[in-house]
Amino acid sequence: MKVLAIETSCDETGVAVYDGKNLRDVLYSQRVHARFGGVVPEIASRDHMRKLLPLLHELLSPDELPAIDVIAATRGPGLIGSLLVGFGFAKSLAYALKKPFIGVNHLEAHIFSLKIEHEMETPFVCLLVSGGHTILMVVEEWGRYKILGETLDDAAGEAFDKVSKLIGLGYPGGPAIEKAAEEGNPRAFPFPTPDPPGYDMSYSGLKTAVLYTYQKLSPQEKIDKIPDLAASFQHHAVEQLILKLKKAVKETGINRIGLTGGVAANKLLREWAHELGEVFYPSRRYCTDNAAMVALTAYFYAQRGEFHELDVRADPSLSL
Repeated sequence: MKVLAIETSCDETGVAVYDGKNLRDVLYSQRVHARFGGVVPEIASRDHMRKLLPLLHELLSPDELPAIDVIAATRGPGLIGSLLVGFGFAKSLAYALKKPFIGVNHLEAHIFSLKIEHEMETPFVCLLVSGGHTILMVVEEWGRYKILGETLDDAAGEAFDKVSKLIGLGYPGGPAIEKAAEEGNPRAFPFPTPDPPGYDMSYSGLKTAVLYTYQKLSPQEKIDKIPDLAASFQHHAVEQLILKLKKAVKETGINRIGLTGGVAANKLLREWAHELGEVFYPSRRYCTDNAAMVALTAYFYAQRGEFHELDVRADPSLSL
């Protein structure tokens, strides 16, 4: 069985083919948004329309397309305009080729990204940290998840982006802050480490603390202190994730850990997580949005015979 998958939930255009053993994928990252300090939805949608068909042709020759057995695309959550481009394209292909169709949950696909390069045994504690979501859960088995906690406000990746923009490091914020932090002192600024009750997380207070501190600096200090600001923010942002992850490992008794999502590429998070148990995470290219993870998720459900009718709609607020 061969699955063709499409990912267009935000600002990454991806196409992948997976047959249970062999995986091929291509990915285009939209760089145009850097000048705006964040993703512009209309621009993202138009860029997906320009790139999707060329990427498909790059991945598959015309004579390979009829050999596809299942067609899948990200259904949500995500930017509705971006989702509609890939979702409509994939459903049109499924209709034209008379192939079954699967709409994939983007959050679940991030969990399945752990299977791209690892043989992950269940159960395991999973921390999904991205620009739009921060969720701590137990993966009881593939396809069944127990959510322990979520962010109460900003997602971790969103906080990285906003702080990066504030201190002049640009977008995307995660890699920019991580690079600047290498030259900084993580204890230069005593920002708070949020610790809401239970497993829930919060980033609005930390983000505000950075803002107030930055506003009090002199113009020259705002330049000289960038590495220290980045290092201090990163330290406290990651510390909160580790506090909740440590609590989950202790209270569930499960010391197998999966880190996934864009923020899972952060070196400090990976280093601290390794102190808690056996840790797995995708390589950097599969931490961010990609079609490979969509393909693996769709393959899992195709094996179970679970497909969608073609009248299924994209859902920008789809939950796990």
